[in-house]
Amino acid sequence: MKSQQSTQTMKPATAAKKLGVYLPATPAEFQEGVVSRAELNELQANPPAWLRALRESGPHPRPVVAAKLGVSIAGLARGGVTEALTTEQIDALKDERPEWLEKERATQAEVRKESARLKKRAAEKAEQAQQS
Repeated sequence: MKSQQSTQTMKPATAAKKLGVYLPATPAEFQEGVVSRAELNELQANPPAWLRALRESGPHPRPVVAAKLGVSIAGLARGGVTEALTTEQIDALKDERPEWLEKERATQAEVRKESARLKKRAAEKAEQAQQS
């Protein structure tokens, strides 16, 4: 007896997240349907014009906005940024350099520095454990 392979599908919100785009800005047919794994792979490999445009100019979802600004998603919220931003708006924020952005970037830098320190310490402990 042969088992039938079912096609993996996902909700548009999941697909948009995997593609790094803001769901409300996608075409209606994308928002209303389901996306198969094969369709997602095709979108990633050969992005249509609408996907290239969204990735280039936005609006971008919060994780992308946070990454482009060099802050955490929580840092965006503390700074009062709760909606999706376009690339132009992100660039304007970078140019304006508001106080909250500078503070959040410094906080993010400290977090990265501490993570690196802890990772190094764990590696050193693992190395010592192997030697003994």
